[in-house]
Amino acid sequence: MFVDEVDIHVEAGHGGRGCLAFRREKFVPRGGPSGGDGGHGGSVYVVASAHTNTLINYRFHPEFSAERGGHGEGSNRTGHTAIDLELAVPIGTLVYEKTGDANQPYRLLADLTEEGQRVLVAHGGRGGLGNARFASSTNRAPRKVQPGEAGEVKDLRLELKLLADVGLVGFPNAGKSTLISRVSAARPKIADYPFTTLTPNLGVVRLSDDRSFVVADVPGLIEGAHRGLGLGHQFLRHLERTKVLVHLVDVSGASGRDPVADLDTVRRELELFQPTLAAKPQLVAANKIDAVDDVARVEALARRASELKLPFFRVSAASGAGLAELLEAMWHRLAAARQSAA
Repeated sequence: MFVDEVDIHVEAGHGGRGCLAFRREKFVPRGGPSGGDGGHGGSVYVVASAHTNTLINYRFHPEFSAERGGHGEGSNRTGHTAIDLELAVPIGTLVYEKTGDANQPYRLLADLTEEGQRVLVAHGGRGGLGNARFASSTNRAPRKVQPGEAGEVKDLRLELKLLADVGLVGFPNAGKSTLISRVSAARPKIADYPFTTLTPNLGVVRLSDDRSFVVADVPGLIEGAHRGLGLGHQFLRHLERTKVLVHLVDVSGASGRDPVADLDTVRRELELFQPTLAAKPQLVAANKIDAVDDVARVEALARRASELKLPFFRVSAASGAGLAELLEAMWHRLAAARQSAA
């Protein structure tokens, strides 16, 4: 199961209490106070890990508590400091804190985009002081100690946005899953019915000269996706991190839809969801070129791509025709986008 958004509750460990003790030893008539300090409670960290790619573990286990610190002991022995609790999340996870403010219910704590990146989300409580800390020239036998401080308690939201260089978008059954399985080692489910793809798929494309990039196959979009229709709206945010978008359009006629209308609809949905998506570098690929029954459909799509000043390619994900040229175009657009961002 692919889970990309969860709410969790975390509690840092309490600090241990200070100890009230006095030195009792033979031949030491005035041993004095010897109560040690309490140990600090464990803190809670969220850590980006390459070994996980979904937040499903937190869907069924949403509450986490770090250990409390050890209590102080006699003979000036400090209680043990508790081990910090680390929660592993996929790379690309955003960590939000719930604020309780109706106007701004969430506050961004961190955007974990690199392996090993970590953020402190709940600080462990400080250990209390033992009575040995309060001895003075006027108070030789203090009986004052401190309790440990409480650890922080936070309600968090974890939201995953996949880190991909190129995003494949289009209507259901446009051939996105077939394409990503053809150009990478990804093996998504492929079938001849709408909404076969229920979750985003990632694949690494490798070209000559040690070039590589990551492609994301996003579930099919339909008209009204930005309002929550269909399945694609749940995953539109995964396109926000991509640098290049590829519109995969079915021109075979099997779907019964107009390729030009499909392209315009998807572009409109992207802009309505977030205008920055529509501003990303884009390519248009007429897919299933090997099954075309009306060449006019392909030519009409080519003219529309020309009007939009978008590069146009004729490909077949099933047979592999035209994919080499499309992948090279993806790479060049991606390299240009990276250079522009730098």
